[in-house]
Amino acid sequence: MEVALRNEIDIGKATILCSLENGVRNEYEIEIKKIYKNNNSDNKSMLIEVTDEKLLEKTGGIIQGMSGSPIIQNGKFIGAVTHVLVNNPKQGYAVFADMMIKEMRAVN
Repeated sequence: MEVALRNEIDIGKATILCSLENGVRNEYEIEIKKIYKNNNSDNKSMLIEVTDEKLLEKTGGIIQGMSGSPIIQNGKFIGAVTHVLVNNPKQGYAVFADMMIKEMRAVN
């Protein structure tokens, strides 16, 4: 899958891929609420919110084990889930895909 640069990411609809039952991966709707385009220092690049009714019914939002779930927008990999907001489990943070790749290259 093609990787999006942060300037290609838009506020609005996206999806996350995660496995909740029997290892079957499903796509669930989320909303990108805020983008921190100048963030190069931590894993809080985007504020996201789960909007998918099926996922909310099953989990109430972002739960332990969803960290690392890929986020897709416009057919491109844009990032991954990193944190949940304790006071609102429907919302959390995600890291930019380009930061993940940069870190991966620094390690190798």
